[in-house]
Amino acid sequence: MKGRYRKRPVVIEATQWFKNGDHPLDNTTRDGTTPNGQHWEGEAVRYYRSPHIDGNVVCRQCGLAMHNHGWIDTLEGGHIVCPGDWIITGINGEQYPCKPDIFEATYELVTPDGGVGDAERQSAGERGVTRGPISDTTN
Repeated sequence: MKGRYRKRPVVIEATQWFKNGDHPLDNTTRDGTTPNGQHWEGEAVRYYRSPHIDGNVVCRQCGLAMHNHGWIDTLEGGHIVCPGDWIITGINGEQYPCKPDIFEATYELVTPDGGVGDAERQSAGERGVTRGPISDTTN
C-alpha cells in the first residue's frame, strides 16, 4: 500500500572498525594476532585480499592502501570495510558495514537509562571512544 512510513526505532550494537582484529568478535589481541601469537582472520571482519588487486592500490572511497582494509560477508554479499567504518549487528545477528557519515546522520547513542545522549556521544567521539550500543532513529 502506498503511503508515508516511519522506520521503527530499533536498538542495535555497533563497533567502529579501524584495523584487522579490531572487532570484538575477531578474538585477537591489539596487534592482530591470536593469544598464542598467530595471525588470524576475524569472524566479523576478515583480511581484505584479492587476486586481481594489489594491496598497495589506493581505495577510491577513503584513499588508503587496500592492505589496510577488511572484508565482511553480509546477507547481500561481501563488502570492503574501510578503516573508520562502523560494523553494525542487526536485529537478527547479521553484520554489515556503514560509512561514518551515514552512521552519524542515522544513529545516536542510547544511554544506560535508555535515553538518548547525542552530546555525550560527540564528546566521547572526540575522546576516541567509538564503541557502544546505539538506536536507529531514521525516518
